[in-house]
Amino acid sequence: MKQTILIIEDNTDIRESTAEILELAGYHTITAENGKLGVELAQKQLPALIICDIMMPELDGYGVLYLLSKQPETAVIPFIFLTAKTERIDMRKGMEMGADDYLTKPFDDMELLNAIEGRLAKQQKHQDFYSQGLRKLEDFSESVNDFEGLKRLLASKKVRSLKKGQLLYFDGDTSQGIYLVLTGKVKISKITEDGRELVTAIHSADQYFGIYDALVSRTHTENAEAVEESTVCLLYKEQLDDILQRNANLAMQFIHLLSETVHEKEEQLIQMAYHSVRKRLAETLLRVSEINGSETFKISRNDLAAMAGMATETVSRTLSDFKEEHLLDKKGAEISLLSVEKLRKMKN
Repeated sequence: MKQTILIIEDNTDIRESTAEILELAGYHTITAENGKLGVELAQKQLPALIICDIMMPELDGYGVLYLLSKQPETAVIPFIFLTAKTERIDMRKGMEMGADDYLTKPFDDMELLNAIEGRLAKQQKHQDFYSQGLRKLEDFSESVNDFEGLKRLLASKKVRSLKKGQLLYFDGDTSQGIYLVLTGKVKISKITEDGRELVTAIHSADQYFGIYDALVSRTHTENAEAVEESTVCLLYKEQLDDILQRNANLAMQFIHLLSETVHEKEEQLIQMAYHSVRKRLAETLLRVSEINGSETFKISRNDLAAMAGMATETVSRTLSDFKEEHLLDKKGAEISLLSVEKLRKMKN
C-alpha cells in the first residue's frame, strides 16, 4: 500500500513538481494551497508525512505545525518544513516548535527523497520505541489497572529527534507536559543575569523531566537542550492530569521523583555555597560519571563549568591539577577517572 504524503505549498509550480516527484517515487500525494486547508486535510487523511512551506497566506507553516501538534492523532506525523529563507533563526524556530526536518528551496529530487525516506525510517524506529516506552511506564507504575489509559497516554506522545545542541524548550515557554528521554542526554540549564550558563541537571535514557512545570501549570524557568543526538517523547499535560487523578500510586511515584529532584538541587546549592573549587569539581566529575554510567566520558569544559558553577578557566586549571595528581586522564573532551575514591574524599 502506498504511503500518503501531504504537501502544503502556496506556490503552484513547487507544489505540483514536488507532487510529481513523489508520485514517480511510488508515494500517494495530496496537496493544499494554503495552511488552513492543509490542517483540514491532515486531520481528515492522517498522512504518513507532511511537507509544509513556511511563508503562506491565511495560515503560515508555524501556525500549521502549532495546530497539528495540539491533536494527538496529528502530533506524531513527521513534519518537514520548506523554506526559501536561509537564516539560522528561521530554521531554528521551526525545529524548536517540533518540526522533524527542513528543506531549503530550491532543492533537488534526491534531497527531497532522502529527507522523506530518512524521516519515515525514523518513524518506524519510533514505533518500535512505543512498545519499549509502554513497558517502561508499566514498570514505573506496577499497580496501574487501567492499561487502556496508559495506552492512550502513550499513543498521543510526540517523539522528537533532537540534534546535538538543539533546544527542546526555552525559559519562558509554556509547559506542554512531561518529557521522557528515550535515547541520548538532555541538559537543563538557566542563564544568569550576567549571561553565564548554570546547568542544573542532565537527564539520560529512561528519565523524566519537566514534571514540576507540568503539574503546577507554569511556564518553564529553564532551558532544555540536547547534549548529543537524542530522542524524547512528550506526555501531554491534560492526559497526565487525567491519569494521575485516577491513580494514586502513579501520583505518589511522581511525588517521589519530584522529591529526589529537589534534594539534588539542594545538594548542588550547598556545594556551590560552601565547597572549595577542587571539591566542587570533584563532585561534579563524579556526578557526570554517574549520569554516563562509566568512569570514562566526554564532556566539554563549558558544560563542566556550568554544572559546577565555575569559570571555564578555573575548570581547565583544576583539571590540569587533577591530571598531574593522577586523579584523572584527559584527552580532548574525553575524561577518564583514575581514582574515584580520592575524588570522593576530596577535602574541602
